[in-house]
Amino acid sequence: MTAVAPRTTPLPVLTPQHLVPAEQPTIHFLGVSTGSSSIQRVFPAWAAALGLDDAVLQGVDLPVGAPAADVRRLVEFVAGDPLAAGMQITSHKVAVSQAAGDLFAVRRPLATLMDEISLVTKEEDGLHGFAKDPLTGELALDAIVPDGYWAETGASAVLLGAGGAGTALAWCLARPERGSQRPAELVVTDRDERRLQHLAELVRAIGSDVPLRLVHVEAAADADEVVAGQPVGSLVVNATGLGKDLPGSPLGADAVLPERAIAWDLNYRGDLEFLGTAGGQADRGVRIEDGWTYFVHGWLQAVREVFHVDVPTAGPEFDRLSAIAREVR
Repeated sequence: MTAVAPRTTPLPVLTPQHLVPAEQPTIHFLGVSTGSSSIQRVFPAWAAALGLDDAVLQGVDLPVGAPAADVRRLVEFVAGDPLAAGMQITSHKVAVSQAAGDLFAVRRPLATLMDEISLVTKEEDGLHGFAKDPLTGELALDAIVPDGYWAETGASAVLLGAGGAGTALAWCLARPERGSQRPAELVVTDRDERRLQHLAELVRAIGSDVPLRLVHVEAAADADEVVAGQPVGSLVVNATGLGKDLPGSPLGADAVLPERAIAWDLNYRGDLEFLGTAGGQADRGVRIEDGWTYFVHGWLQAVREVFHVDVPTAGPEFDRLSAIAREVR
């Protein structure tokens, strides 16, 4: 890369209608409220640590449920801008796959299986689309749930939400390669029955023998009932985006979690109502985990693929990059 002065302040967040050609090698970031993300401060620090001083991050905001034409316009822009190195996608992974999937020269196997694209890179033959949530989810899951936990407790895993993140985490929890490192039952709730059926098809496709229970919910009270009936020590995950992209929580304020449950919110910012509900049950031994570890793994994977740098998933170098992120957060 050409040596230029590194940018230390975030670029203004754009919309697909107001895209401008990049002036430096740029990783675009598609989300709902990208200006509030910690990556705006973390990326420049990581870039300096990894020798990418001339690289910048460009946020692009789209509301939930935005028109497919806007999604497609952004992917076309990234494909055509010489200095657009790639794109990380947080809240519109399925939309990118469905609205712009034909623009990709290569869709990696997990992107096809999940029907989502969470990361775009530019290679000699064109755009490559990745579904990185499965790897990110597994790395974060193993950092949160200790070895032998499921066999020791006989606990279930409850995924509140069957969208892109929930489906990817279901793959992590159910795939046969994990052996005994899987829950006694996988329970998934969602308000959209089509999402639930897609998740079920994926679990069948990987040959999982973990019992799967799908629950169509219409209100928080329905999810409350599901969660309250789980075994001691169960993992309960907010994979809905509620609490960040949209206000609220998939559970009611008075929801009761299982004793010694692990309450994991894939969000690390926002109102985090889900964690507020869980955090009020410390007397029942409920442990809370936010999405910070998930965030760090997800973004380091993006930096690795887009800029072709060696970024480990564990060990001293990973710990150093994680510490840098926490310091500037």
